[in-house]
Amino acid sequence: MAVMSPRSSAAEARRTRDRIVDRSVAVASVEGLEGLTIGRLAADLGMSKSGVLGHFGTKETLQLAALERASAIFTRAVWDPAAEATPGLTRLRAVCEGWIRYLERERAAFPGGCLFTTAVVEFDGRDDGPVRDAVARLFRTWRRRLIVDLRIAVRAGELPPDTDPRQLAFELIGLYMGLNQAIQLLRDPQAPTRTRKALTRLLT
Repeated sequence: MAVMSPRSSAAEARRTRDRIVDRSVAVASVEGLEGLTIGRLAADLGMSKSGVLGHFGTKETLQLAALERASAIFTRAVWDPAAEATPGLTRLRAVCEGWIRYLERERAAFPGGCLFTTAVVEFDGRDDGPVRDAVARLFRTWRRRLIVDLRIAVRAGELPPDTDPRQLAFELIGLYMGLNQAIQLLRDPQAPTRTRKALTRLLT
């Protein structure tokens, strides 16, 4: 009888955990983070409930793992491709275009649309807790990154000197929340084009 080595056993455990997290992200994008149940995931993945619980222990831990994975997908699709662009308006426009493509194309990972848009609606009215805090922290981080490039653009004369970077970052985030809604709820094929027109107006 073959005995699995500790290294092979650890690698298999990581692969199983990744399968659970990937499925959690997909389910949460459609049904929300509260839609993640141990029983649902076990059935979807052909696992036992104890097998799923063995990797996460609690639903909250699973929710946080799903947020972390979704953040990694967002970073890979939106921030990383723009990393080498010139700071300021050039990098900001690259980020904005990546954000549009992310909402249009990440259907394999997010069949129900952007997980963060779903999570914001789900948790914005709740009392503080680890999951709500994680969602808010991610949004604050992304907002700060937008503000950095907006401030650089103002200093470089790429945007009018009276531009308020915090206000403009607020408008940009609202624009992408609206884009996700138009794609998912309204099935509007013109939504990306409308978003690009709005960006031209905001970033001129």
